Amino acid sequence: MWALSFVSDQYSGGKGYSMTHVVAEPCFNCKYTDCVVVCPVECFYEGEAILFIHPDECIDCEACVPECPVAAIFHEDNLPAEWSAYKELNAEMAPQCPGITEQKTSMADTHGACTAPKR
Repeated sequence: MWALSFVSDQYSGGKGYSMTHVVAEPCFNCKYTDCVVVCPVECFYEGEAILFIHPDECIDCEACVPECPVAAIFHEDNLPAEWSAYKELNAEMAPQCPGITEQKTSMADTHGACTAPKR
């Protein structure tokens, strides 16, 4: 077991987690939930204005990526540099937020605050 922990720490910069996919800036104030209904492991968590992916639960299946209408979900290796802080934010916030497994009305539809273009 210690070897798994050591390997995990090596790939997570010593923070004890390994991220696969990250929800980034385009989700902010949009919070479309199309992604959560296709996730086979229910690794999405709902913050006030954005969704988060729990790094210890995501299995890197990529089912969520094409479902996001604002292209807010990235594999950590493809995360744009300007949104690099979202990797740590997802890891920090997911455990603090309630899980979400069902589709809800987006903030874009209820508040009109979403500025990200739909694809």
